[in-house]
Amino acid sequence: MLLNEVEPDTRVTVRKIMGGADVKDHLRELGIVEGVELTVISTEPVHVHAGPILLKVDDNEVVIARGWADKVYVASDEGTIPLLKLEAGDHGTVTSVEGGKEFEKQLPGLGIKIGKEVGFVRHLPDDTMVFMVGGNEVKMGEGMASKVLVASEKGAIQLNQLKVGEKTTISGIIGGVVFSDKMNDLGVVEGAEIELIKVESGIPGPVQGRYVTARVGDRVVTIGHGTSEKIEVE
Repeated sequence: MLLNEVEPDTRVTVRKIMGGADVKDHLRELGIVEGVELTVISTEPVHVHAGPILLKVDDNEVVIARGWADKVYVASDEGTIPLLKLEAGDHGTVTSVEGGKEFEKQLPGLGIKIGKEVGFVRHLPDDTMVFMVGGNEVKMGEGMASKVLVASEKGAIQLNQLKVGEKTTISGIIGGVVFSDKMNDLGVVEGAEIELIKVESGIPGPVQGRYVTARVGDRVVTIGHGTSEKIEVE
């Protein structure tokens, strides 16, 4: 079975770890390798909040998509946990990123990197932002818009920080190849003029997946739902 299917208070042995080298390296740092025994302490749903996350990094407010917050691990009073599990007012120091090297390269552009302290400000509504780009309307969730950088008087800022009626120029894309290709198809490319037309209130999305908290030797670790699905146990 997969690790996320194991009931609490169950001791199992890791039989196989699927995924690439980045996943295996991340799990190895947590002490999870093929053949190791671990005890599942608890499983719990992914955070019920569906929208993106507002963080305080140095003196800047930064928005990251919920999917990104699930891949960034921080050291907190509860131990090493996914950033997504923090609540308003909590702080943590970034310890690792489980999304792979290409994903990790995207975060420093937002000031998020290993060793950096971040403050969790609040969950944001899962709103849809409507932009005008090249004469066409383009809709994006705020998490998606946070991956597009635009020019401002302060320099490059995240697209979701625009106000309704504000017009500017796209200066960069901080997502991976798939995301960049999707934006390219929409005409959201560097140099294009973009204007925020309106913001539509979103409908809360369903809760998907579960975190697994386990004891490995004398350590307690929390494993995101995506990674726990890559660990076969017996």
